[in-house]
Amino acid sequence: MFTGLIEETGKVVKIVRSSGGARLTVRSALEELRIGESIAVNGACQTVSSTTGDRFSCDVLPETLRVTNLGLLTPGSTVNLERALRSGDRWGGHMVNGHVDGIGTIKSITGNPRRLEIRSAPEILAYLVPKGSVAVDGISLTVGPDPGKDRFEVFIIPHTWEKTNLRSAAPGRKVNIEVDIVAKYVNKFIQR
Repeated sequence: MFTGLIEETGKVVKIVRSSGGARLTVRSALEELRIGESIAVNGACQTVSSTTGDRFSCDVLPETLRVTNLGLLTPGSTVNLERALRSGDRWGGHMVNGHVDGIGTIKSITGNPRRLEIRSAPEILAYLVPKGSVAVDGISLTVGPDPGKDRFEVFIIPHTWEKTNLRSAAPGRKVNIEVDIVAKYVNKFIQR
């Protein structure tokens, strides 16, 4: 479980692909990472499989590579990092599982504070409501007014812009989208 409040950004050192997925190695300033610990990398929950100095590695499954932007990473890519919530931690952001629902594409970035328009699939947009929560590359954000049939917008405060990988974002960039888990449960119950 995560909150969508990014702790740190890291740099991809290497990604080694195999038939079983990929091994992702990231350089980060996060201290005391432990093997077996959960960490959200661009919002996708991963398990730390090894640590050495300022680097950690995760074994990324083929399905994760397929439905997230982790498969698009290359050495030098900047990623958002957040450790799992611990009992007694403050809640900020919203409940983020680290189970990415799909990829969106940044259509435009305008203004200051920044306004991002993100194109996404109808099956993701069906769960978004104005002023609802959405995680974009693991960042807890508020959905702007009037999500459309093929897009939604979010506004990024200067602190979030500077402290996350969005600072290097440009139109065309692929981002991970996780919709609010509560919306998924409500939809499931209504369908029954």
